[in-house]
Amino acid sequence: MQAPLPFQKKKFSDEVNYSVAVSKSIAQLGYQPTSADYKIQMAELGGLAETLVLSLALVENQLTEKLWVLKALQHLSNSGVNCRHMIKAQAASRLCLYLNGTDPSGQLVFRSSEILWNLLENTSKEEVVSQLSSLECIHALKEIFVDRLINGFRHYDRQLRNDLLVIATLVAENSAASMIESGFTMLLIALATFTEVKIPNPLLEGLKLTYSYEDFEMKKLLFNIIGIFSKDPHAVQLLSENDVMPALLYYVKPHKKPGFHDWSAAQYEELQLHAIAILASVAPLLVDKYLSCQANTLLLVFLEWCVGQDPFFGQGNSFHGTGGRGSKLAQMRYGLRVLKSVVSLYDDAVNLNLCDQGAISQLLEILKYAANKLEQKDDAILLEIQANILFILSVLCENDVHRKELFSYEGVHLLISFLQMDPKKLHSGLGHRRLLFSALDCLWSCVIGCYIAEDYFLEQQGIFFLLDLLALKQKSLCNIILGILSEFCDNPKTIIHISTWRGEKDQTAAKLLIQLWRQEELDLGVQRDQYGRIADVKRPIAGSFQKEQEIIPMPSSCPSFAIIEISENIRAKLYSLLCKLGFENLPGLSAKDFITLAIIRRYIDFKVGEVWSEVCTELKEEFRPIASDEETLRVISEVSENIGKMVTAYQTEVLENHHHQEIQEEEKAYTKIRAVHKQKEMVNKSWENFLTRTSNYEALKKAKRLQEKLIEASKSKSKTQNGAVHSTDIKGLGTTVGSGRLVTVESAPSQLVGRPLSAKRLPVKRVSFGAGALKRNEKS
Repeated sequence: MQAPLPFQKKKFSDEVNYSVAVSKSIAQLGYQPTSADYKIQMAELGGLAETLVLSLALVENQLTEKLWVLKALQHLSNSGVNCRHMIKAQAASRLCLYLNGTDPSGQLVFRSSEILWNLLENTSKEEVVSQLSSLECIHALKEIFVDRLINGFRHYDRQLRNDLLVIATLVAENSAASMIESGFTMLLIALATFTEVKIPNPLLEGLKLTYSYEDFEMKKLLFNIIGIFSKDPHAVQLLSENDVMPALLYYVKPHKKPGFHDWSAAQYEELQLHAIAILASVAPLLVDKYLSCQANTLLLVFLEWCVGQDPFFGQGNSFHGTGGRGSKLAQMRYGLRVLKSVVSLYDDAVNLNLCDQGAISQLLEILKYAANKLEQKDDAILLEIQANILFILSVLCENDVHRKELFSYEGVHLLISFLQMDPKKLHSGLGHRRLLFSALDCLWSCVIGCYIAEDYFLEQQGIFFLLDLLALKQKSLCNIILGILSEFCDNPKTIIHISTWRGEKDQTAAKLLIQLWRQEELDLGVQRDQYGRIADVKRPIAGSFQKEQEIIPMPSSCPSFAIIEISENIRAKLYSLLCKLGFENLPGLSAKDFITLAIIRRYIDFKVGEVWSEVCTELKEEFRPIASDEETLRVISEVSENIGKMVTAYQTEVLENHHHQEIQEEEKAYTKIRAVHKQKEMVNKSWENFLTRTSNYEALKKAKRLQEKLIEASKSKSKTQNGAVHSTDIKGLGTTVGSGRLVTVESAPSQLVGRPLSAKRLPVKRVSFGAGALKRNEKS
């Protein structure tokens, strides 16, 4: 039978009786010619690490033996399998309690902390942290940390101190840890603000910090743990009492040249950005402190410096400084994050304080600055800056007409530029989509409700750009754009702009809205026949998912599914917008569009019918209505169904009229085609007759006689009184085609000229038509 512990002595005679077996066992373990990997594998299979952890209780008061066991565990903890065995034996909590043990060499703390690190890396971090979260473990961790903090002067001591602080940070992330009860939270908060507020604290008496790299790393770790404490509601009071707010605001100021005993420029920038990032988490929790420290003023001055011309080139070496090298964009980014976090509270005091200091005009200037920078190069930081500014402006201007007027002209001009964004950029992944949504939200909050801003937006053709975005038919955009358009329609000038808009292929706004309705019904699974008509008159607008839902009786305060469904799709907004446009005389619609429009027009009636249907079902499940109530419910159901039948009949009529119109248009087309063919036949026949006359003399004579007969028949039968009669025949003509105009004058009467005309012939002059025409063209 295997003993629970190796070589455990149960009887006094065991040492003598088993001495040979023990010596052979040790010899086999350490001196067999096997590889190191094989030995580690055997140790894993035998559970040696777990056994050694349990054996620590036997050597608790024997420092030398304890150090040897810890050394062995340190080697074994490089294996994930061994670490899992150690965790089963509660190795984390056991080792943490040994951190405060007396050891002049310092190996006890070093090896214990190394083993804890290996456990964190090779096993479940949550399990290790859970074992370290007891009050006893945190007390031990706090005491050894303070000892290394106050008494550690060597490079090694500072490194160990920082390692312990990282472990404390991991423990602080566990909400079940007793950090506050142990006083460790208070100590760390006081240490984080020690150099900025310079208030004596008895917990840190005798502490001297330098500007070494280790102290710089500790400072960053302390800022980080402040951010973790801000997530714990129980730690907020400690953050307020220990001047965390002024300590973080200390860094909200322009850069200065570092002194001889100071952080380097790169280190100060990293601390500054880290502190402002933590301020964004802390400020919403300490609003009173935020206002008392005049944080809004400090931030606005800081942002003004960010867009100024001061020669400053960010290092961009840290995580928070990413993308800010050679500029102040990183500082601007985190400063705006702080403002965004506090205005998100919708606290009137904070927002009024900002507006009184001219925040709206300053933010618009920064927005314009960032937009100009973005035109040069697409950058994720610039996109985030613009999105955050638009959000802050949305909160500040919402429900305040005066602030909207301050926003109006400059703000509307910037919003128009965002609405004209290239749709291809929405899928770039840099943040263009977020920027567009922020611009739409800002439009809703900062423009709608202020006639000055609305009119200027309309003058800048803003409605056209909104409809262009709507024509993209992106589901995520449609909802908010339709809401904005519906709100804008309260301005009487908006309807004209919507009616005037034309999209691709001369598409009208009404046709676009109807297409969106059809697409929405297709996504919802609403039943329609092949022509788009109502297929289920009892539930004409219900989708497939809605039909699958069972109607369960609920309190009156809980909306039914028919009501909830309204907010889950865009049909209600489409109906509202079309109501404001009107359902009559809408241009550019096809018969299919009119069929869909008939359904949209009755949307409210159908929705009321759905609600009544749910009421009837709930009533019948709870109790039986009396005869009069049952009759009333029946009539209501029939009314709803009759509306569906009436709409279906109208749709059928539209379809038939369209079919009849198509037949008429088809007949007109065929008539035109026949006329064209007949004309071609007549031309061909005329050409054939002409060929016959020119190739057959008898046919020509026959045609000539026919022509003369027709000419004679066309002459007037009445004779002219006392007038000259001129012959219309041209002598010697041998053609049957129409001749030009010709009049033959035999002689002029002598009484007109006074004497007989001379028989002298006039010479005929030849004219060069080509030369004359050329000269006329040159003159013209």
